[in-house]
Amino acid sequence: MVITIDRPKKRNAINAEITEAIDLALNELDDDPDLWAGVITGTPTMFSAGTDMSSRESRSTDRGGEYGLIRRQRIKPLIAAVEGNALGGGFEIALACDLIVASTTARFALPEVQRGVIATSGALFRAMRALPINIAREMLIAGTVLDAYRAYQLGLVCEVTDPEQACAAAVALAERICAASPHSVQQTLGALNRQLAQDDAAGWEATRIAVEAILASEDMQEGLAAFFEKRSPEWKGR
Repeated sequence: MVITIDRPKKRNAINAEITEAIDLALNELDDDPDLWAGVITGTPTMFSAGTDMSSRESRSTDRGGEYGLIRRQRIKPLIAAVEGNALGGGFEIALACDLIVASTTARFALPEVQRGVIATSGALFRAMRALPINIAREMLIAGTVLDAYRAYQLGLVCEVTDPEQACAAAVALAERICAASPHSVQQTLGALNRQLAQDDAAGWEATRIAVEAILASEDMQEGLAAFFEKRSPEWKGR
């Protein structure tokens, strides 16, 4: 199955409608015994800019959590095929997948602190699992951007392609996975995920504590106001 986030006028930002569509597609991937692997991608110039800041509707589902994906208990492989920017929640979608394929146009970043907020959809623990801790820390607190080659060198990305070829390469990788026993693949992923479950629980608890502090902060209000007013924020430090 190939799932395409196709909302280019909004930089493929995730709102309630996109969340529901992702959830429905992944439910089908999970439940259809004839589907053995999936690919999630964006448009040729943008993977996803993350949360649609103008949308106030829920971007979570019972089965998948944030974006219909972030907390989903999956045993079928899901590959992110990244073209262009994977920013904030867009990067967190990629981190929630099992593998990442990226074209040379790909850029990965977690710019939340520049808006007075923090990463809430798994990056606070998945980034340091997928990357060296100091690189993850730099991305989270400085908003540093990784290009595709740097991400490949650091082990985040498993293959770099020419522009507009990431999805084709991800499908080819999925086909190689599907040449193996689906039962063996699913049991392998299940075993890996069981080993990570305790770390995930601690990561979500740490994220919850940080989010509560942010929601009560003046800096969050200022950061969001500055974002919508297209100006530089004036931080209060509290």
